[in-house]
Amino acid sequence: MRKYILLLLFCASGLTASAQFWRKKPKPVAPVVLTAVQTQLVIIFNTTINTSAQNIHGVDLPRTVYNLELAEEVVLKEAKHNMRFRQYNLASYNFSDLAALYLQQNRFSEAKWYLLQSNAIARQAENIRHLLDNLLVLADIKTTIGEVPLAMVDLQEAHDIAVAKGMQTDLTAINKKIKYLQTNKIAAVKAELRYAEAVEIANSKTPIN
Repeated sequence: MRKYILLLLFCASGLTASAQFWRKKPKPVAPVVLTAVQTQLVIIFNTTINTSAQNIHGVDLPRTVYNLELAEEVVLKEAKHNMRFRQYNLASYNFSDLAALYLQQNRFSEAKWYLLQSNAIARQAENIRHLLDNLLVLADIKTTIGEVPLAMVDLQEAHDIAVAKGMQTDLTAINKKIKYLQTNKIAAVKAELRYAEAVEIANSKTPIN
């Protein structure tokens, strides 16, 4: 009986080996061989991709009229909300944002009005940094529209704040703006005097009939 069992085991092992022997073997995959030209193209492609990925930066696109109007609507809504719930400090920044939007459209009167509202809140809240920034923008607006004496008033207030708070960096910038306005004012006065003098000389040389 034991002989028969051994015979059966031997036959079974033989069949298993036979099945493995006749099993279909996969064909070896030939390695891809690139030509010299193809290899160079791959190198150039990979280099371009890596370089482009490293040099991706945000691009500042010019705002369209639609975008500006949309931004104005959003900021106005937020400003009204903050004023309604007495979050005045936040509303003050909203007004400055509105002024910046109007400046992009050369709407100087509206920009000036919102900066004045923002300043009123900043003074009451003693938000010196915001007040100082607003005063400098206000001075630039007034200079642009020809209100030089009023611009000097804003710069003088900014100067006094910077001195009182020891804000040396701001004080240097403010002094430059004041000096620039004073120089231009003197130049304008001299030009007017020269013009008046030239007219007077011309009149004096005109023969009287």
